[in-house]
Amino acid sequence: MLRHSLSAEGVAGAALEARCLVEAACGLDRASLVARGQQTLGEAAPRLARLAYRRLTGEPLARILGAREFWGLEFQLSAATLVPRPETETLVEVVLRHCESTRGRKYPWRLLDLGTGSGCIGISLLTELPNATLFGIDRSIDALVTAKINSTRHGTADRACFIAGDWANPIRGKFDVVVSNPPYVATGDLDGLAVEVRNHDPRLALDGGTDGLDAYRALAKDLPHVLAKKGRIFLEIGAGQAGEVDVLLETSGFKSFSSHADLAGIDRVISAEAQFPATHARS
Repeated sequence: MLRHSLSAEGVAGAALEARCLVEAACGLDRASLVARGQQTLGEAAPRLARLAYRRLTGEPLARILGAREFWGLEFQLSAATLVPRPETETLVEVVLRHCESTRGRKYPWRLLDLGTGSGCIGISLLTELPNATLFGIDRSIDALVTAKINSTRHGTADRACFIAGDWANPIRGKFDVVVSNPPYVATGDLDGLAVEVRNHDPRLALDGGTDGLDAYRALAKDLPHVLAKKGRIFLEIGAGQAGEVDVLLETSGFKSFSSHADLAGIDRVISAEAQFPATHARS
């Protein structure tokens, strides 16, 4: 059985993944599959074999299905986007707590999502902040196309704009909240990542340079110029990077730091406020 093959390969949740692959091969949803559970696979058998081979050789289930759930919403993926991970939901949670404790969810928040990818962070925030607007920036045109599709799917397209650019370079406006999940894996550590990540997530979204901090250096330079007064940044970070990222941001004129752990107890999000006037001029 497929479930046993997946389990033997160390796939967590093998039973669930096997069922998802059968559903995809048969073109059925969960209820329909249950209703037809005693039928043979028939013409779906070769399709299931191809999907099973892809999974057994390390391709993530989300890549095979072309979508992943995040914040209770389904997001379409492409080769140019990361597979959203549960720990990134910490970023959404922290931003929403900030919004609720300051001006409330109904305030017309101006959001900027740098390196937006599939748009999962910014779009999730828009579904919770009914009067917010979003600018999503990414270097990849394919990622921006995917984000636009997801924004339309979740009914936020009239409040979202997606633009090609390198971090905050194309932006001249001011934002209340800036979010980013930048690449933070040190180049030398990429080969040690799980095969699902190493061979299938875009390297551009993983490689943070020699020490994993290249993206944070660029963000620290640009972000003071795009924050409104009392605006805050919220950055996802890798394990053990909180102190170094704090120093980079402080050097660029940020203050009022806070860090926030994910469900595993790992510091996952750094938040800070820019001092005004900005201490560094845009080059």
